[in-house]
Amino acid sequence: MRFQGLIPALRIFALPLRSHSARALQRPPLPIPSATVLKAGPTIPFLGALFGSSAKTESQSNNMSYPDQRSDDAWQAVLSPEQFQILRQKGTERPFTGEYDAHYPSQGVYNCAGCDAPLYKATHKFKSGCGWPAYFDSIPGAVTRHTDRSFGMERTEIVCSNCGGHLGHVFKGEGYPTPTDERHCVNSVSLRFKEDEGQGK
Repeated sequence: MRFQGLIPALRIFALPLRSHSARALQRPPLPIPSATVLKAGPTIPFLGALFGSSAKTESQSNNMSYPDQRSDDAWQAVLSPEQFQILRQKGTERPFTGEYDAHYPSQGVYNCAGCDAPLYKATHKFKSGCGWPAYFDSIPGAVTRHTDRSFGMERTEIVCSNCGGHLGHVFKGEGYPTPTDERHCVNSVSLRFKEDEGQGK
């Protein structure tokens, strides 16, 4: 028949293919490149979307009473728009832009820019490099802490104990060589520095 001569030819043609496949199976597998492990760098909490108002934050500070109970209208009469946005609406100034970020006096007191209550001594301040004024402690009773669950995170908000003005947030366990291993990350706009340390004692 016409196809009888074709079958042996196909068998001969298939031999090198089978031999090639067998040799390929005998080859050692190619080495798989080892995965490169990237170590995550340190992050600064509340960067990014936090340079605005978090007035809708789930914070106990909205429900607490403070000695200074001025209305929003009264606050707007004495605060600049930026101060009102940060102190009363829980905004955040951009890093490395604040007046007191690189401010390291040997003595003095940082008061609340809203009600003038003393909050931090100059000796509490340290250089953190985070872009905001950093303090390892506050004047006893001057700062109140609340849980802040805004922006899908859980942080510790700090406010002025006298008027409830938003100061910033406090972070613990970051490894700074300070007596408390805490960093009070405070907006410069929330503060007013006074050289006389007597009122902060």
